[in-house]
Amino acid sequence: MNEELAELLFPHIKTSVEEIEAKYPKRDLKEGAMVTRFGPSPTGFIHVGNLYGAFISSQLAHQSGGIFYLRIEDTDSKREVEGAKEAILKALANYGIEYDEGYQKGGQYGPYVQSERVEIYQTYVKDLVRKGLAYPCFMSEEEINEIREGQELRKEKIGIYGHYAVDRDLSLEEVKKHLENNDPYVIRLKSQGDPHKEIILHDLIKGDINLPENDIDFPLLKKDGIPTYHLAHVIDDHLMHTTHVIRGDEWISTFPYHLELNKALGFKPCKYAHIAPLTKKEDGKIRKLSKRKDKEFAVSYYEEAGIPKEGVRLYLATLANSNFEEWYMQNKDKTINDFTFSFKKMATGGTLFDMEKLMNICRTYFSRISAIDLYQEALPFYQKFDNDFYQLMVKEKDKLIAFLNIEREGKRPRKDIATYQDIKLESSYLFDDLFYQDKEKTYQEVKDMVIDEETLKQYFKVYDANDDQDTWYQKIKLLAEENGYAPTTKMYKEDPNAYKGHIGDICEMIRHILTGRNKTPNLYDLLKILGIEELEKRFHWYNEK
Repeated sequence: MNEELAELLFPHIKTSVEEIEAKYPKRDLKEGAMVTRFGPSPTGFIHVGNLYGAFISSQLAHQSGGIFYLRIEDTDSKREVEGAKEAILKALANYGIEYDEGYQKGGQYGPYVQSERVEIYQTYVKDLVRKGLAYPCFMSEEEINEIREGQELRKEKIGIYGHYAVDRDLSLEEVKKHLENNDPYVIRLKSQGDPHKEIILHDLIKGDINLPENDIDFPLLKKDGIPTYHLAHVIDDHLMHTTHVIRGDEWISTFPYHLELNKALGFKPCKYAHIAPLTKKEDGKIRKLSKRKDKEFAVSYYEEAGIPKEGVRLYLATLANSNFEEWYMQNKDKTINDFTFSFKKMATGGTLFDMEKLMNICRTYFSRISAIDLYQEALPFYQKFDNDFYQLMVKEKDKLIAFLNIEREGKRPRKDIATYQDIKLESSYLFDDLFYQDKEKTYQEVKDMVIDEETLKQYFKVYDANDDQDTWYQKIKLLAEENGYAPTTKMYKEDPNAYKGHIGDICEMIRHILTGRNKTPNLYDLLKILGIEELEKRFHWYNEK
């Protein structure tokens, strides 16, 4: 009967399971090499959780000398979003997640788009029917919903199992009658499981997890012959010789499905690692990162905010392994690819996604690259999002690079830049087009500053652009003494009534007039870039009534 039923349901399938298996030979990789994948569904935008999983999968595969591939899981055609596949490729490229084979790249184990593999899935399902491990189910949506509502009222497990699986033992004649009536049907697994027995998920991150054996006759093929996620990914992972499935821990409850399906198909299951969800602290409570509530959930946010891709990668690495951040701080001359990631160092509970920590990592990253590299990295961002400043960057290239280079090569490099947007924010006073716009706004930070005009006028005369920093400072120190200021802050604190102020006050007056800011990089270097003539010009503009 099973043989006849299989031919009745799948007359168009002529290929055998053995023939398919022969097309997907074992990979020629060294012992211990991992084969991992990223299998996004093109049903919406790529979010940071997707990126996180792809990052971990790629790093683990590549550090082991293995393969990381991209597979498009598009079996839910009704929800597919136009342009989503292109967005997936763009997100991976933007964040330096390189895959070795897959969609738009090809490889020996394709096609890498599930909608192009339908006959493969149907071949395996035909074989399951032939073995008496799958059957057609003609239940209507209304019947299934009625069963579900009853199960909910009785607080029973939801699903088609046991006596609820009314089509499980239909005779061949009954099936033929349904087919003659053109009754729609799905193909379900004929589960052999016993829910009173337990299976163990040997999770590489969370350790051993006990779960009840599956007894639900879950769908394998939908009414249109397209596979469900459960069937498609199990078959593809087998044929593509995936060794490790790294996915969110929301999938743990489905592991019994996948284990039984592997057993029914005669496959050796992959190793599983379930990563903790990304969470956020809000009002003292921890919740999952949400696409509805959190702008940082969407990968597109990071580009628009000017957050560098390498900063995002570094933060993902920090989230992935608890010992990465310390390693990164201690190894200034190394990259992410020099670090060895481990399942043992991955969080078992929620992983807190902290934007301020991301900003701090970005500041550290920017402090370690050259001024020229920072300038070159920022150009495309401003060309896309702020063309006016982009034009200024091109016009004043040397001035801006000199500014970015201040305090960059010392033991404690400056960390005032966390995003590309900060470059404009921190450097705007360098450019006349931005500085001389609105005096009230320009000097807002220092509007209450008391300016000693006579002392500053004397400073204009003693300044020499050829002085080294020590000579420059000694001249200000002498100027301080000649004008009633303490030459050191210590002397001023010992007897504040004896002085107008101290040498730091004179430096601050110069800084405020030159930049309109309370905090800037090294004042000596800024004066070298802008020049004493510009300081005088700004001094007169500041004093205009």
